[in-house]
Amino acid sequence: MTVTTAGMVCAHHHLYSTLARGMPAPPATPTGFREILEQVWWRLDMALDHNLLHWSARLGAIEALEAGTTAIIDHHESPGSIDGSLDVIADACAEVGVRVVCAYGVTDRHGTKGAVMGLAENERFLRTGRPGMVGIHAAFTCDDETLGAAAGLAADHGVGVHVHVAEGPDDVEHVERLRPLAHDNWLLAHCVLLDEPMPGTVVHNPRSNLNNAVGYARPARFDRVALGTDGIGASMLEEFGLAYVLHRSDDVTATPETAWGWLAEGHRLVPAAATDEVTWRGADRDDPWYLAFTPGARPEKVVIDGEAVVADGKVTKVDGDRIRARAWEEAKRLWMRL
Repeated sequence: MTVTTAGMVCAHHHLYSTLARGMPAPPATPTGFREILEQVWWRLDMALDHNLLHWSARLGAIEALEAGTTAIIDHHESPGSIDGSLDVIADACAEVGVRVVCAYGVTDRHGTKGAVMGLAENERFLRTGRPGMVGIHAAFTCDDETLGAAAGLAADHGVGVHVHVAEGPDDVEHVERLRPLAHDNWLLAHCVLLDEPMPGTVVHNPRSNLNNAVGYARPARFDRVALGTDGIGASMLEEFGLAYVLHRSDDVTATPETAWGWLAEGHRLVPAAATDEVTWRGADRDDPWYLAFTPGARPEKVVIDGEAVVADGKVTKVDGDRIRARAWEEAKRLWMRL
């Protein structure tokens, strides 16, 4: 019982977060979104070095292919190890065999020097000719000069900006600083509290939004919507199913076709993924109604550019078991740095 589909696209990922699973609890229990950032993610990203990033990205790339995701649009931050970090991610993904579009999330959280270094890393990577965008963490962590510089850099290179927008209450009042800069090729992650649409594609991250208790984004109100995971793995078939039932909880007339369309929007963002082939075991129909209610479908084979990067359910280009074992050791080192 199998069915073959195009490759899935994760339109918003944080591959640097793969090693975070199981990390020690923060010093105090966060009671809101800003505290989650400060006590969890902003501590984690400061602890990253290139070696940790290498193993985190390799493991994340393996898990993507094992979930039928052949393309990742990644949003990265490692404030203590910026220079060359996008190459580490791109190289790790190439080694495993998954497609990736990289961006560094520029921010003024660590002062003007950190923002300048982030801009420089985006520009350096784009000059290599590898697929990329310009990243901005979020408007509320950037001053106007940094936002303008990032938007200008993206325009100069003919690419979009990948940015978190109105994910939590701290960012809402800063949306209007971002709106005049936005273009249709921008990726706007989350948009949970965005009142009025702005140019770009909204990336809906249902599992992450639930986990962070920031609310339901009601993505059906936007014209262009793609699906992402915000770093919680890369199983887009699961994300699609969750996106559908959340939509249904808000609108009893909703059907899986809408969420399936959001998933398919990834092919506009990374067209090459539409030529990839994923053969699923545990499913025998490429139909949104069927797949939305079919648990446990897993890729048996994944073909990218004519090469089988997954065969019999296992990655072929690298030793997945060895990488998992080493990643576990590196995760413990990361936790010690915290």
